[in-house]
Amino acid sequence: MDDEKITENHAVDSSDANVNVDTLNDDGIQKKWYAVHTYSGFEDHVKLALEERIASSGLKKYFGDIIIPKEDVIEKNVKGGKKKVKRKFFPGYIFVNMNVNTDSWHLLKGTPKVTGFVGDQLNPMAVDESEMDKIIAQITEGIKRPKAKIEFSKGDIVKITEGPFSGFNGTIDDIKPDKSKLEVLVSIFGRATPVELDFTQVERN
Repeated sequence: MDDEKITENHAVDSSDANVNVDTLNDDGIQKKWYAVHTYSGFEDHVKLALEERIASSGLKKYFGDIIIPKEDVIEKNVKGGKKKVKRKFFPGYIFVNMNVNTDSWHLLKGTPKVTGFVGDQLNPMAVDESEMDKIIAQITEGIKRPKAKIEFSKGDIVKITEGPFSGFNGTIDDIKPDKSKLEVLVSIFGRATPVELDFTQVERN
């Protein structure tokens, strides 16, 4: 580990004319977002451990938010029951807003279940700001509107459980994942009639 190289490349001088002032905290320390790889399934454990290590290290000024992008999805069990669960956008990754220098690099890398940064381990590659904006927008949208987990295929026979056609069977003709909706062909008076339904309004036979 070349400590001097890291310090030269990532310690930010507030006099640098190219630094965006909006990214500086009160100490004049610039932070960027970095994707950090973890053992899959241990993302929440790593976030908690890292927060505790930061709090006890005296290096809090080099760290900002730590996020695990998730969205709410609605899953249905075999009996047709529904439950809301959290689904990770990027299993095996957390996102850390930080200033990478010798001390902060070692603190993060020494956190249990962390395998490293995305990109060059000696010179981690920051996540592009526009990409991070999209990720944060996805999180916000997921909080506002829980999505149903896609568990259907075109041609599946389903039973409608809610709405005016409750109790009818139909065949899935189209799936609209962006709207969490299905187009189901329902036989009404002997004719196949397309009906648009939410994922949560049907269950597989």
